[in-house]
Amino acid sequence: MKRYLALRLMQGVIVIFLVSIGTFAMMHIIPGDPVSLLIGEARISQEQIDLIRKKWGLDRPLHVQYLTWIANMLRGDFGQSVVRSGTPVRNMIIEAGAVTATLNVVAFAISVALAVPLGIIAAVRRYSGFDYAIMVATTLGVALPNFWVGLMLIVIFSLVFRLLPTFGLPSWKGYVLPVAVVVSSQLALLARIMRSSVIDQMGEDFVRTARAKGQQEKLVVARHVVRNALLPVITVIGYRLAFILSGTIVIETVFALPGLGQLFVDSVNRVDYQVVQAIVMVLSILVVLGNLATDLVYGFIDPRIRIR
Repeated sequence: MKRYLALRLMQGVIVIFLVSIGTFAMMHIIPGDPVSLLIGEARISQEQIDLIRKKWGLDRPLHVQYLTWIANMLRGDFGQSVVRSGTPVRNMIIEAGAVTATLNVVAFAISVALAVPLGIIAAVRRYSGFDYAIMVATTLGVALPNFWVGLMLIVIFSLVFRLLPTFGLPSWKGYVLPVAVVVSSQLALLARIMRSSVIDQMGEDFVRTARAKGQQEKLVVARHVVRNALLPVITVIGYRLAFILSGTIVIETVFALPGLGQLFVDSVNRVDYQVVQAIVMVLSILVVLGNLATDLVYGFIDPRIRIR
């Protein structure tokens, strides 16, 4: 186990290192100059521009800038925003990350809590009215785009019934519609996978053996089927966690939420090097840790899977 963890952590460090190089290179290749955005339309001399570039370290060679950035990041210092002068990047990420984390944690908790039992019931009652209703609902949840669902919810609950805010986070009610949109897609996907996985497991030999021993159907499903059927669901959860940013960019844009997705888009548009690089690195670390946690949970749920 220790050897496996050490190997996976080493692989994760290599991945993060390669991501850091790629991100740093891309931010310097894309068109735009942060100094030009910083001074705007103000008329200043070339000497003043050179002083600004020296202040932010933009006059140094690229490899020196990269090494300086990495060294500062290892100390927990992500630098200061070029656009929002004087604002530490770490504070910006913490503030935006709290919004994104709240949105995704609540949505994932609700999705998993509902998807697992719904998928199990639909599989046990296969071809029943409940099963058909679940299949239709989950198909719509997967097929309908998030931005359209979000706009429709705004029209219905904000403009027509005036029950919830249209955008922003004036209170906890501002999370209701964004969470509902994320849940609609995640719940649909997880419920379909859980249903299919349970159906596959119910045809296995060990299930027939348990039934032949006279065990009740509920015990057979709970003890033998569900535990093995959870493996594909865990895989999908780990996979979806790796794409939290891509999903929250759309949701946070539709509902104007000040989360990581919105901060990332704004920083790319403003060529704010420090913020973009810090967000990518933070998310890369989270993805590596998430994948490692998924592998460990595999070994805990399925006794046949043991890491040696």
